[in-house]
Amino acid sequence: MKLSCLQENLNRALGVVGRAVAARTTLPITNNVLLATDQSRLKLVATNLEMAIVYWIGAEVEEEGAITVPARLLSEFVGSLPNDKIAFSLASGPKTLGLKCARFEARISGIDAKDFPPIPAVDEGIVTKIEVEALRQGINQVAFAAAAEESRPVLTGVDAQFDGDQLTLAAADGFRLAVYKLPLAAPVNQKSEVIIPARTLVELNRLMGDDEEAVDITVNPNKSQALFRLKNTELVSQLVQGTFPQYNQLIPQSYNSRVEIDVAEFLRATRTASIFARDGSGIVRLEVASGSELTPGRMKISARSEEVGDDMGEIDAVVEGGEAKIAFNGKYLIDVLGVLRETRVALETTNPSSPGVLRPVGADNYTHVVMPMFVQW
Repeated sequence: MKLSCLQENLNRALGVVGRAVAARTTLPITNNVLLATDQSRLKLVATNLEMAIVYWIGAEVEEEGAITVPARLLSEFVGSLPNDKIAFSLASGPKTLGLKCARFEARISGIDAKDFPPIPAVDEGIVTKIEVEALRQGINQVAFAAAAEESRPVLTGVDAQFDGDQLTLAAADGFRLAVYKLPLAAPVNQKSEVIIPARTLVELNRLMGDDEEAVDITVNPNKSQALFRLKNTELVSQLVQGTFPQYNQLIPQSYNSRVEIDVAEFLRATRTASIFARDGSGIVRLEVASGSELTPGRMKISARSEEVGDDMGEIDAVVEGGEAKIAFNGKYLIDVLGVLRETRVALETTNPSSPGVLRPVGADNYTHVVMPMFVQW
């Protein structure tokens, strides 16, 4: 193996694949990054056995070859080098990678590339494309609602339903539910449903960066793996096995009160209340009052704690239906309000013990359901 590439390109590539390097593992080689020549390019691969990232950069290849070396060591060393050309060489004997850049040289002990876990080939099954901006929006508005704990594995993933030219993403953690619909750039031949790990989608969001080309998606026939292909990157992920809850049954179909408010004002008032809610189980109380012909409706956002004190904020609202009272965990409100792009949002409620539904005004492709908290009014 003998090649050279630019330090800037290699540093960026190591930053990308490094996200898939195993943090804690019983298989030491997954702490390594695979370096392999691929025609006139250098291919870098990292995997934690659940997800793998493959990245290509341009290189001048003199001799073909492959090796794996510790990812963190290589990344730190390359990151400290000047912006110059880096020459790689692999001794024919011991598995040692030699690097030379300007007046710096290093030798890094590696492991044979043959011992690196094989990356599954996903080249048939469900095949489609999604525009980057549409997918980025979908991930931003859904992935945060997935469960963090592994007690119910299906809830750590995002349910993806492919149907014709539409993709529906849904995530839930038992306290909230986010559902987002987005168009596919290439329709699918058959209706299909898979559960993609939320961590995978978060990494995909980072990988997309400033890319403008559509993302190619392939799900293998037995729905165990998915491939996301970008310009110079591929992300292969295991899919979560199991059945996602029938979430449509959790979305209230009617309401007694609907209040329309400004997103930025609602977010500010909720953040302020959350300061006082920290010692009060995170409870933020919402009270909706109807207006008259001359005065607008209003919503009071308050929180109180026996030890800290209390606070109350008020914002103008367009109220439909009667007055309403409901309490939520402030964090859940902040999470959803923080990802909305629209300037106004509607909150629909039935009673203090029924879920509240948030929908952006002017968009019909996003629904967010939050379970209420029980309080003494």
